[in-house]
This record gives sequence, C-alpha cells and structure tokens, in this order.
Amino acid sequence: MNAAPSPIGPRGPGAQGQAHAQAEAVAIAAERRWVFVVAAIIAVLLLMMVFTGLHWAAMPPSRVETVDINTLHLKGEFVESNLGTAVDADGKVTVRLIAQQYSFEPQCIVVPAEVPVTFRGTATDAIHGFIVGRTNANTMLVPGFVATFTTSFHKTGEQLMPCHEYCGTGHEAMWARVQVLPREEFLARARPGERMNCVPR
Repeated sequence: MNAAPSPIGPRGPGAQGQAHAQAEAVAIAAERRWVFVVAAIIAVLLLMMVFTGLHWAAMPPSRVETVDINTLHLKGEFVESNLGTAVDADGKVTVRLIAQQYSFEPQCIVVPAEVPVTFRGTATDAIHGFIVGRTNANTMLVPGFVATFTTSFHKTGEQLMPCHEYCGTGHEAMWARVQVLPREEFLARARPGERMNCVPR
C-alpha cells in the first residue's frame, strides 16, 4: 500500500518553502538588531563606569572635609571641649560628635524641636554610623572624613541613637541618647559658647 502524500509537501522550492525562508530571514534580521542594541547598551554602561571612576578619582565630590585622626583630640573642631550641642553666633544649632569603639562622645545629645539642627561628626578608629530613632537622621562616620547633614526633630522626648555599622565585638552596646526639648526650653538653657549636655532625668 502506498502512503498518501503529505498535504504540507516537501521543503524546498515552492510557496511554503519561500514563506519559510522569508520568515527565517526576518527573524535573523531582528535578532541581529537586538544584538547591536544590547551591545550598544553594554558599551555605554562600561563607558559611564570608566568615566565616572576616572572623574571622581580626579575630582572628589564637593563638600568633602577631612580631619587628621591622629590629632583629633588635641586641636581643631573635634576637641573634647567642643563636642556636644551649641548655638552658634548666627543662631544656628550645631551638634559635634565623635564615634569610637565602642561609644559616642558625647553619650547624650540635646537638640531643640522644630529647629534645623546641623550634625557634624567623624570617627577615630573604624567605620561607624548612627540613626536617631525613627527620624531621617542617619549617616556614616568614616575615619578622616567629616560627615555633615541638617535635619529637624518634630517630636519631643528621648530617642536612642545606635551605631548601625558593624564595628567589632562591642558593636551591639554602642549607642547614645538624643533628647529633643521644646524650642523655648532649649533656648532658655542654651548659653553662648557653651556645649549642652543631657537634661537630668
């Protein structure tokens, strides 16, 4: 018995063979276009990485401040007598602090509510960091560099300020306190040239 001829017909010359060849050519052309697109994207990303790497190596970001950690406690902005909260001559509130294994200095910081407060800090030995309660006050402290940011506290009361960068075996015990006072009470306690400490409980 002879098998019935296939309705599709053999590949090769003919209408169906030509349609298949055209579809294959379209698919290959589309794949080639995508290869070029993906290669261009990868090339652009690599060029951006090289450019930014070389650019930032030659030009550090603005507002980078450095300090000498070997003389930090002897002279300059971060001597012990200058740490804490101060009201500057222009009325701005500034907090200066140092992180070291495994404590912050000062251990307790007093700030006013609803007033912009500028934090300036550094570390003496390892990378540290802190976050104040559930506020947006959050930064890293790197030895040799000064971290600066400005924030406001909207809720009075006491908040914890733990170190959030692992810094050694005593890391879990490294924390300080931040007491947020009503603006009027803070200004009544502030004295020109003095650094404020925590209010007795």
